[in-house]
Amino acid sequence: MWDGTGVRSVQLRHIPVMLGEAVEGLSVHADGRYLDGTFGRGGHARAVLSRLGPAGRLLLMDRDPAAIAAARAEFATDPRVAIRHGNFSRLAAWDETSAGLDGVLLDLGVSSPQLDEAARGFSFMADAPLDMRMDTSQGESAAEFLAQASEREIADVLWSYGEERHSRRIARAIVADRGATAFTRTGQLAALIERVVGRREPGKHPATRSFQALRIRVNGELDALQHGLDGALERLKPGGRLAVISFHSLEDRAVKLFVRKHSGRVQNSRRGPPVPATPALLAAIGKAQFPSAAELAANPRSRSAVLRVAEKLPREASA
Repeated sequence: MWDGTGVRSVQLRHIPVMLGEAVEGLSVHADGRYLDGTFGRGGHARAVLSRLGPAGRLLLMDRDPAAIAAARAEFATDPRVAIRHGNFSRLAAWDETSAGLDGVLLDLGVSSPQLDEAARGFSFMADAPLDMRMDTSQGESAAEFLAQASEREIADVLWSYGEERHSRRIARAIVADRGATAFTRTGQLAALIERVVGRREPGKHPATRSFQALRIRVNGELDALQHGLDGALERLKPGGRLAVISFHSLEDRAVKLFVRKHSGRVQNSRRGPPVPATPALLAAIGKAQFPSAAELAANPRSRSAVLRVAEKLPREASA
């Protein structure tokens, strides 16, 4: 993520995903108040800020200290911008959001700078410390989790968050091997998974799902998403927009169900008791959007991206 050559060089390597679609989804107006809860390296934030006038306000959050350092280096002197180091799950606790927001943008998952800095431990492409924390100042690393978790806990994480079919075999091998040598390196874990699973999918490393699952668990990403969505709904003004870019089916499903839950539509089951209608608080804006062919060609990392946009309804619509 951070190569020591300065913020600008890092930013040049980062390509924001679905930039135009996300900013259009927010329907930015010049004097509005917007929050980017996942600053990363500022691609989306820069585009939003370019549409704001002197009375506009842009709030920037990220749990990654390196991302916050980049934000401060570029935007600290802009009076329209406020910056906070923190998880977007607590966006409603930030005093700057208490005045209400006209838009909230969440770009989920791990960023390209995080993947590209081997020392962060997100990738198995280079041997590095097995960390995987987005906020390196707190929390349990992937190595610490694997050192103390039971075989069942490890298997559950690999299956639930990575849909890894060989989760039990991998967990059993980790527990069997860690007694002799603790798992502290990405290369060490990737080699074990390859030994246990083998290369069964052409073009896909056998450790892909397991690394993804461990990252989601270490960072509590699904819980953070749920709290962040709740906070966004609380702080959005009527007519305000929520735009979420996800890269994992579990994330996208959570966003889809959240919007549906607050749309006022009754989701009754034939086998269960009737479910009472709830007030309509959100309306989906269009259908799920996906990267264009041109974007996929320019940025292969965008291939799994899904954008969903929703608008907070006026109070009379939810009455």
